[in-house]
Amino acid sequence: MIKQFILVSIAALTMSACNNPKEIKEENQKEELSMKEEMELNLVYSDHHSFAKPDEAVVKHLNWVATVDFDKKIIAATANYDIENIRGVNEIHLDSRNLKISKITRNDFEGDLEFESKEHGEDLGTELIIPITAKTTAISITYETTKGADALQFLNPVQTAGKKHPFLFTQSQAILARTWLPCQDSPGIRFTYEAKVTVPQGMLALMSASNPTEINETGVYNFVMDQPVPSYLMALSVGNIAYRKLGPITGVYAEPEVIEAAAYEFADMQHMVDTAEALYGKYRWGKYDVIVLPPSFPFGGMENPRLTFATPTIIAGDRSLTALIAHELAHSWSGNLVTNASWEDIWLNEGFTVYFENRIMEEIFGKDFANMLALLSYQDLQDEIAWLNSEGREADTRLRVDLEGRNPDDGLTGIPYDKGFYFLKLIEETVGREKFDAFLNEYFQTFAFKVMTTDAFLFYLDQKLLNENPSWVDAIRPKDWIFGMGLPDNCPIIKSDKFEKVEAQFTLWKEGKNASELEVKAWMTPEWMHFVRMLPDTMTEKQMAGLDKAFGFTEIGNSEIQAAWFEKVIPNNYKVANQATEEFLIRVGRRKFLTPIYKAIVKSNDGIERANKIYAKARPNYHAVSIATLDDLLSWKAE
Repeated sequence: MIKQFILVSIAALTMSACNNPKEIKEENQKEELSMKEEMELNLVYSDHHSFAKPDEAVVKHLNWVATVDFDKKIIAATANYDIENIRGVNEIHLDSRNLKISKITRNDFEGDLEFESKEHGEDLGTELIIPITAKTTAISITYETTKGADALQFLNPVQTAGKKHPFLFTQSQAILARTWLPCQDSPGIRFTYEAKVTVPQGMLALMSASNPTEINETGVYNFVMDQPVPSYLMALSVGNIAYRKLGPITGVYAEPEVIEAAAYEFADMQHMVDTAEALYGKYRWGKYDVIVLPPSFPFGGMENPRLTFATPTIIAGDRSLTALIAHELAHSWSGNLVTNASWEDIWLNEGFTVYFENRIMEEIFGKDFANMLALLSYQDLQDEIAWLNSEGREADTRLRVDLEGRNPDDGLTGIPYDKGFYFLKLIEETVGREKFDAFLNEYFQTFAFKVMTTDAFLFYLDQKLLNENPSWVDAIRPKDWIFGMGLPDNCPIIKSDKFEKVEAQFTLWKEGKNASELEVKAWMTPEWMHFVRMLPDTMTEKQMAGLDKAFGFTEIGNSEIQAAWFEKVIPNNYKVANQATEEFLIRVGRRKFLTPIYKAIVKSNDGIERANKIYAKARPNYHAVSIATLDDLLSWKAE
């Protein structure tokens, strides 16, 4: 794969120590030049998952004209790119996969171009090699998507809340943008875009851009994203969608049948934005809206700029699962503003975001609540390390993971999220929150709308923070965290008085106290999650029935608690939960829940046979992202 050379302007980095640059002495100028050169060296990286050569010719702006055809379940479009031929080369390289391309043209040539397509396998798709000249400033690609467009999920009306209109949403991360848009599909390449999208009348189209708030009569919608974004943040959703304003720059979209519940659930969203700005600087994207998608959406959320995509499983009726919104909002800084250069550096997006999310939740709900979330994160991290080790994937417990020759989704484990969070938490505890906050503020401002590599971050961390006190490096051991496997022995220890009280109640239950007599009245979702996770792997029918009678876990409306309960009781052959489990798996497409529940079924007496029977019913409702994981888990062979 081609090596990419991406350089970041570091004027703020080199000048920040001096009020008057003209007064810098010559020896200091030499030192700062060396610092600049080393920073640039650390920002050289390879993207193994894109055929683009942005140091030669790169896309700068996209004008996308598209029609969404629900009958054929395709998008027919023309992608008009403004390009920069940096080195005067004779070809530009783009990524595509399963696209039906009818013609390609360019501004300095009359007629259709002859272009080359090189196939590179199921994951990477097709390398498009398009002839250009030193005078070429624009190319145009006319194409249609196909059934192999894994980013797209076309839903039939029965799969929606309203049951009357079809629905479409995209999921481009990590390298699925190329399945609905020929592009330079690398997180290190940014472009602005505008779009004109035609959809059936009576439906609303939304993108990761400036958005309408009402359905129009024509079915034609225009969009502008005037801040450069990488291709994985391109997003489109089409359906019968309503809007509710929540604050000066916040609002929520959802199907009409869901909109009121969503508006209630996310009432604190503007407060979250204000809190985030107070921590790490101005929100740079204009509006911050959320769209609640149908339940087949494979993730909890996706941080598409200006329009977070969210699963309906976070609507619990009591605003108890909104940490997910804080997480996606935090991505507006860590990920969308400063972006990992390649998918091997994904921890720079996700670890920072979990840390930022935790800080937002602390500001709004208090330190006790944030500590509970951090401890749940620690439990997840321990489980993830144990699982990866059992699979022979010890190397994937590093923060910076080697993904050459692999699908980048292999790196989207809990490691970049939870280990990344604890690494940053360790830095905060070592240097002090005030210094770390100042560092992060400067980091986000210095590298806004630019990319970051692990090596460059380590250099920047050393130069701008850790070199102030040499003992900090010894206390933190950054390279052990980033390049070492497992969890270092200096991981921060977080305590929670609330969890200790949960543990005391659990002990009473384990010693024989009736579940209905436990003191649980004031518990919130993190406390319930901690309690359920502590339940023994082996339980009697009487124990499970008693818990279910007291707390209604099998039919509870909180999807996090319900899924955790299913994981515990299914391997213990708790037949009472069978119907609810099947209904959950057919209704919900969130991979986080699906994978452990199907694993639990496989462990039960019914085993793989029952898992496959349910999967046969549920699979048509799942997005390709979830299908890929579950096909492998269940050794499923599609007909």
